Amino acid sequence: MSSVMIPATEWRTETAETVREFYERLPYPRPVDSLDNYQRLWRDESRRRADFHLHWPAAPYRKDRSILIAGCGTSQAAKHAMRWPEARVTGIDFSATSVQCTEALKRKHKLDNLELRQLPVERAAELGTGFDQIVCTGVLHHLADPDAGLAALRRVLNPDGAMHLMVYAPFGRTGVYLLQEFCQRLGIGSTDDDIRDLITALKALPAAHPLQPLLRDPDFRHEAALADALLHPQDRAYSVPEVLDFIGANGLTFGRWVRQAPYSIRCGAVAKLPQAARMAHLPLAEQYAAVELFRGTMARHSLIAYRSDACARRRTIDFAGDGWRDYVPIRMPDVLCIQERLPAGAAAVLINQTHTATDLFLPVDATERHMFDAADGKATIGEIAQRTSVSARKESALEVARALFERLWWYDHVVFDASCPPLS
Repeated sequence: MSSVMIPATEWRTETAETVREFYERLPYPRPVDSLDNYQRLWRDESRRRADFHLHWPAAPYRKDRSILIAGCGTSQAAKHAMRWPEARVTGIDFSATSVQCTEALKRKHKLDNLELRQLPVERAAELGTGFDQIVCTGVLHHLADPDAGLAALRRVLNPDGAMHLMVYAPFGRTGVYLLQEFCQRLGIGSTDDDIRDLITALKALPAAHPLQPLLRDPDFRHEAALADALLHPQDRAYSVPEVLDFIGANGLTFGRWVRQAPYSIRCGAVAKLPQAARMAHLPLAEQYAAVELFRGTMARHSLIAYRSDACARRRTIDFAGDGWRDYVPIRMPDVLCIQERLPAGAAAVLINQTHTATDLFLPVDATERHMFDAADGKATIGEIAQRTSVSARKESALEVARALFERLWWYDHVVFDASCPPLS
C-alpha cells in the first residue's frame, strides 16, 4: 500500500486557505459595534505613558510611532489607532470579514490614522515600509509555518523597534487539546448545528475536567470563541523554552514578559518555596521555565521582543549599579491599593488586576506605601527617597526605595522611564 506525499508548500497553502475560510465564517474576536468605552479608557495620558515605557524603558516618550497590527482581527487595529491618535497604524489580516469589520469601526470613529489591507502576515514586506512597533497576538500559533510568519515580521521591524507577541502555552490549554481531539475523532465540524450540540455537551463535562477553568471565561459563552478554541483547523502551543527558541531562531531577542510576575521566582508563592534558593542560581530563562512548570496553568505567553542586532542598552532595566536612582516610576493603571483586612505590619496590599494567579499580591509597610504614593510619573526614585522619612527603619531611604521599586517592577506595579540617565 503506497502513500502520497504532499509537498510542504502545497500543504502550507492548503492549511492557510482552510484557516482563512474558518475565520471568514467565524470571525474572532467577536465583532463589536462601538469602541466608545475603549476610547474613554485610553484618554488617560498616564496609561499611554505606561504602555510606551513597558516596550521602551530607556527611550524618550513618543506618540507618533508607526505601528503594524499583524493579524488584526475584527477590532485590534482600530483600538490601537484610537489609543495612539498621533501614530500611523496599519492593520493587516488575511480574512476579508475581519478587515471589513475593522473598516466599519474606522468609519464610525473617524480613525484617519488607520490603514487596512487584506494581507497575510507572511507577506508583510509588500507594505513597503518598516514599523516602530509590531503587535501580533493570537496569530502565529495558527499559521502553517509560524517561523515564516515571524521572520516576515522581523524583516519589517525597524532597528530600534519593539514587537509584542502572544502565542498559546501548552499546560494551561490541556483541556482545550483534549476536547479538540474529542471533536476530531467524532468528526465534529464548525457548522451551526455542531457548535450548538458541542455547547450542550460541554455542560456535562466532569467538574474536574481541565477545560472547566477556561469555560468560566465569559468569552466562552460566544460561539465564535468556542469554535476558535476547540474547532480551529490549525493550532500549536509553545512552552517557555520553545517560545524563547522560536524568537531567537528568527532574529529576535527576548525583552520581557508583558506581565512578568507570574514567571518570576521573586513573586507570590513561588518566592516562598523550599526550592527558591536553588532556582535563584539558574539563568533567567531557566527560572521562567521552572515557574511555568510549577504554576501549570499558563494558557498563553505574552512577551516583548526586539531585533537581535538592536542596542540592548535601550531596553534594559538594571538595579545592580546606580543608574536606577534616575529611573522615573510610572504606576501601572490596573494596580489596586487595598487597605482592608491587611496582613500584620502592612499599611496596604498592592494587586495588579490583570494577574489571574491569586498569590500575586504585595504587602507594603507605611514607608513603602508613602513611596508608592509619591510615584507621580515625574519624580525619580532618588527624588522619592529624599522626600521620604525612614526614621523607624534601619535602612537608608535609598536602600528602602531601591528594594521597593525593584519589587514593584517585578510585580508589574510600575514601569520605568529610564531615558534620563546617560547611556554608557
